[in-house]
Amino acid sequence: MTLAEILSSLFPQGHAVTVADGLVTGQGALDGKPLHVVGVDGDTPLGVEGALALAASVLDVVRAGDRSPILVAIDSDSQRMSRRDELLGLNECLAHLAKALLLADRLGHPTVGLIYGHSAAGAFIATALATRVLAALPGANPSVMDLPSVARVTKLPVEKLQEMAKSTPVFAPGLDNMVATGAVQVVLDPGQPLDAQIRGLIASLPTGDERDRLGEERGGRPVAREIAERVQRQAQGG
Repeated sequence: MTLAEILSSLFPQGHAVTVADGLVTGQGALDGKPLHVVGVDGDTPLGVEGALALAASVLDVVRAGDRSPILVAIDSDSQRMSRRDELLGLNECLAHLAKALLLADRLGHPTVGLIYGHSAAGAFIATALATRVLAALPGANPSVMDLPSVARVTKLPVEKLQEMAKSTPVFAPGLDNMVATGAVQVVLDPGQPLDAQIRGLIASLPTGDERDRLGEERGGRPVAREIAERVQRQAQGG
C-alpha cells in the first residue's frame, strides 16, 4: 500500500497529514479523537535535519498534553550516509528522535509503528523500533543490517550468512524474520479497513516491551528474554 492509500483507509473522513521532503507529519481523527502521525515516506534517507524535525513534531505532541496516540509510518532508506551528516552528529540526532518517541510513550501517548515499505539501520531503529509496538503491511522490507553489510563487519562470506539466516532469523533481514524475532508484533490485513486494525492495536497495547517474549514464543530469539532478565537481576544485585 502507498502512504496515500494507508491514510485514506485509516482516516476515511479525511485528515491533515502532509509529506514534505519525505517527512510525514500531521494528524487525523480516530473515533473522533486525534491520532498524530509522523514518519518517513518514499524510501527517503533520514539525515540530521529530518531526524530533528520529526523529533520536534513528537515533542510538540507531548507539549500539547492531550495524551493522544502517535502513529509512526515508515518507508525509508537507512540513515543518510554522508560525511556532512556524520560530522554534524547524525548518531546523536537519531538517538534524540528515538528518545522523543520513548518519552512520548512514557508520558501517556501510546506509540505504534507501521512499516509499509523499506527501512534499515539507524533510521529503522530510531523510528519504527522506538515505538511500543510495531505493525507491518505485506510487502514491507525492514532490516537492521543487510547481509552484505553484516559480511563486511563479521568478515564472513555472504554465502555463509545466507545459510545461517535460514535457521537463525536474527541474522536475516526481511519481514518474516522480523516477525519471528518479535520485532514486528503483527502484520495487518490491507484488505480490511486500517482504522479498525490500528484502533485494536492501541486498545490492546502491552504495558511494557514484549518483543523478547514474542521472539521466544515464535522461535526467532529463543534465549533473549532469559538473558535480559538475568542481566536485570544482576544489575539489581539479585
